[in-house]
Amino acid sequence: MSTYRAFEATGVHQLRLVERELVEPAPGHVRLRVEACGVCHTDVLAVEGLRADPAQPLVPGHEVVGVIDAVGAGVTAWQPGDRVGVGFLGGQCWECEPCRRGDFVNCLGQQQTGTTVDGGYAEVVYARSSGLVRIPDGLTAAEAAPLLCAGLTTFMALQQDSTRAGSLVAVQGIGGLGHLALQYARSLGHRVVAIARGSEKEKQAREMGAHEYINSTDQDPAAALRDLGGAALIVATAASGAAMSPLVGGLAPGGKLVVVGAAPDPITVSTADLIFGTRTLAGSLTGSPIQNEDNLAFVLAHGIRPAVEVLPFEQAMDGYERMLSGKARFRVVLDVAA
Repeated sequence: MSTYRAFEATGVHQLRLVERELVEPAPGHVRLRVEACGVCHTDVLAVEGLRADPAQPLVPGHEVVGVIDAVGAGVTAWQPGDRVGVGFLGGQCWECEPCRRGDFVNCLGQQQTGTTVDGGYAEVVYARSSGLVRIPDGLTAAEAAPLLCAGLTTFMALQQDSTRAGSLVAVQGIGGLGHLALQYARSLGHRVVAIARGSEKEKQAREMGAHEYINSTDQDPAAALRDLGGAALIVATAASGAAMSPLVGGLAPGGKLVVVGAAPDPITVSTADLIFGTRTLAGSLTGSPIQNEDNLAFVLAHGIRPAVEVLPFEQAMDGYERMLSGKARFRVVLDVAA
């Protein structure tokens, strides 16, 4: 093959299927044949033109699973045939101050897959070798893809604090991130509370690990959490600052609200709620490639799996719109290999 197919985003809400020339990977990079790519809400940055130059064609997608078929100069730890993944953070530069201090997540020279460099809505992806994640046996490509972003994000958020096993841990929002957070929290030994709007998700939330369910449409979630003793940790996944704001009042003394859902509106917090009780509000982005490998090992050990809706590669725009509608249960994955 001398070409491959890719969906390019240009302008606002446009995806165009094109043929691209196949080239050799650059030094320090690999080329992989994509098997599957998850569809994530962060893909709006590319598809809706929320980047520096929306006129410049860009391939979205940052939950990529594939097989290496070529390596660039200087790549020694990877070889053709290796099954790998690429997440949102496309590989550290090794040279900036955060990298020199071992903080690879906050690397100043990091590429963002599908946002600043081409991603996985394509049959072929080129990636920095420093951003690769080894995919273990036991996970299909469709299962592994959402775990590289949604899974890692919630896994790391739950470990941001030294919350002891048996603590009350709440997950706000039972969607693409939240349905995984419930499974991780239960597997980490916590007493798990799910918080969502309405009662229709209660059965699924309990099946995924929730011991308790709070319907935020007919209950004050903070008061309900206080009645349960207060949460040591709340992971906020729903993309709504207004929905996150009241949750601080449901934290136990010393508790932490960790935000992973990117919302367009701000969080409003009472200073008294933070001061009295020594509570914390924090954000969590994702994790490094080696932490992602830890994540996948944990998933296999505890039987955690994403709920996925698999669509053919050619239906990328349908998959994107399905994700955007909020009706997906719970992650959309493009089957690229088929």
